[in-house]
Amino acid sequence: MKYQKRNQAVVLLADGTIFYGKVVGNREGTAFGEVCFNTGMTGYQEIFTDPSYFGQLMITTNAHIGNYGTEKSEVESETIKISGLICKNFSYDFSREAADSSLEDFLNANNLLAVSDIDTRALVSYIRDNGAMNAVISTDVDNIEGLKAELKKIPDMNGLELASKVSTSEPYFIGEASSQIKIAALDLGIKKNILRNFAKRGAYIKVFPYNSTFEDMSAWNPDGYFLSNGPGDPEPLVAAQEVAKEIIKRDLPLFGICLGHQVIALANGVSTYKMHNGHRGINHPVKNLISGKGEITSQNHGFAVNREEVEAHPDLEITHIHLNDDTVAGLRMKNKNCFSVQYHPEASPGPNDANYLFDEFIENITK
Repeated sequence: MKYQKRNQAVVLLADGTIFYGKVVGNREGTAFGEVCFNTGMTGYQEIFTDPSYFGQLMITTNAHIGNYGTEKSEVESETIKISGLICKNFSYDFSREAADSSLEDFLNANNLLAVSDIDTRALVSYIRDNGAMNAVISTDVDNIEGLKAELKKIPDMNGLELASKVSTSEPYFIGEASSQIKIAALDLGIKKNILRNFAKRGAYIKVFPYNSTFEDMSAWNPDGYFLSNGPGDPEPLVAAQEVAKEIIKRDLPLFGICLGHQVIALANGVSTYKMHNGHRGINHPVKNLISGKGEITSQNHGFAVNREEVEAHPDLEITHIHLNDDTVAGLRMKNKNCFSVQYHPEASPGPNDANYLFDEFIENITK
C-alpha cells in the first residue's frame, strides 16, 4: 500500500470516555452500536458477517487485522453485520495465496467504517471493568458534543429485538430434497456453517423467517426443529417462544443454539439477563456435565440464562457450564426430546470440539 494521509477518528463511549485513532483508508463517516470485543486470533471475516453481531461495534483484540485478506467462501451471511470495526493495527496488504480480496476492499464493498490505531488493550480493559455499552466511532472528531447528543438516541441492547433485521424474508432450502431427514430451522440470525453441518449429515433443511408460526413450520412435516443463533435480547421474541412451546408440548425433536437456547429457556419459564460484557471468542472453556469432558468452544452472546432458575426447574437439567464464570452453557429437558447450548458447535471460526452436538440431534430425530 502506498503511503496516504489518514484522517483522525474517535471512539466515544456512552459514559463519555474517548479514545483517539485513525480511520481505515480515507473514508469519512460515523457509526453507532453497542461496543463489544472478540478475543479470537483468526476468523475476522466470519465474525464480521455473523448475524449475531448485528448492531455492534466490534473491537478485535488480536493486534493485526486484515493480514490474510478475505475469501468469498468464508462468510456466515451475505453481508457484513457489525456496525463498525475498532482495531489496533490494520493490514492493508495481505499474504494468503487463497485470498481474493483485501480486507479494506471487503469493508468498502460493504460500506463499513473502521477505525485503527486504537489502544485496544486499554479499551477492552475499560469495557471489562465497566461493562458493554453503546458507543460511536466517527471521523467528526471536532464535534464531540454533537456525537454525544446523537449517541443518547441509540436504544440500549437490553430489550432490543433484532432478529427481524437479519432473518430471511422468505423460506428457502438447503441440502438434498431426497434426504430421509427434514429439519425445519427458525432463522433468528442463522449462520451458514450451521446449515452446512446439518446438510453434510444428510439432512434437508427448510429455513423459515423469524416470525413463522408452528403451523407454518409443521405444515412442511419436518422430522426435527431447530432454533438458530441471532442478535439482540431474546425476551421480545414472543412468537419464537410460542413456537418452542408448541414443539415441546408435542415432544418433537428440538435443538437450539445461542439465541435459540435462550428462547427455549424462556419457553420453559426461565428468565434471561444481559451480561456485564458477554462471551465472544474462539477459546472459551466449557465442561460437559454429562460426559465429564472439557470442550474449547466458540462463543458469541451478550445474554445468558438464569442458572438458579434452571436448577430449580423440575423439567430442566444443566448439561454444560462455562468454566470461566459458571454460567449455563447447555441444558436439556428431562422428559422431552429437547436440548440446547449457549455456544456455537459449528464454530467458524473456532475449534470443532462440539461438532458432536449435530450428531446428537440427528440421533434424536432418527431414534
